Amino acid sequence: MTSTIDNDAAAPAAPAVPAAPGAPDATAAPRKRRRRGGSQKAGPADAKAADQQAAQQTTQKAPKTQKGQKPARKVHPVLERLFELYPKMFGARFLPLKLGAYQDLLAAHPDEFKKEDLKIALGLHARSTRYLEAVAAGEQRHDLNGVPVEPVAPEHVHHAILEVFKRRRARTSEDLRPKLRERLVAAIEASGLSREEYVLAMRGGDETSNAVLDEAFAEVGARTAKREALRRAFEASGKSVAEFAEMYGMKPVEVERTLQQAAAQKTA
Repeated sequence: MTSTIDNDAAAPAAPAVPAAPGAPDATAAPRKRRRRGGSQKAGPADAKAADQQAAQQTTQKAPKTQKGQKPARKVHPVLERLFELYPKMFGARFLPLKLGAYQDLLAAHPDEFKKEDLKIALGLHARSTRYLEAVAAGEQRHDLNGVPVEPVAPEHVHHAILEVFKRRRARTSEDLRPKLRERLVAAIEASGLSREEYVLAMRGGDETSNAVLDEAFAEVGARTAKREALRRAFEASGKSVAEFAEMYGMKPVEVERTLQQAAAQKTA
């Protein structure tokens, strides 16, 4: 892990300036000899050639930087050390940390980290977009060795989804509402909470987020009704899963999954 983010490659050197129009060559007619005691005045072609030569020299001395090039960003030294110690958690892939990871690190390395430095570094890590994406995806919390130990609380998943959506929306003109709605549908179904419980815990003051949350609940309701209808049709058919799937043009694994989801909804 390097301490800085690599800059974009330097821009290529400026192309050589072509020979100025009017420059003398072997085929040109001989110039008239200057009069004694006088000087020949520079013509327009000579002045233009001189300007081009000066511009070329300036370009060579000060090469252009690539447009949009970002300055190097320094990585917190504690995060660099954590990557060396725990590459599974602070390496190429980020995973949600177990609650109490800060205390675990202090206990495991009492002489390695200062409390305040470690607290700042972990805060930077947990607020990074890559970490929030892992939380938003519903990944489990892991200990320092990369072993899953507990699920992330539904409210943490929900707020991570909204924060990632907010950051992406600031960088693109694409309509991200459909993707946000789909993420919220998955979070709602995985939470195990009723609509009232979920809304009470998650609804905030952002009107756009609340509107998309309402759309997500409408989609959850439609999917729930569809699964229940399929469950009833399956029970009334008296067919096996494979036979039922063939009747409705579905894959057996899809029917099995839908029946399991319908059963879970019924007991919830």
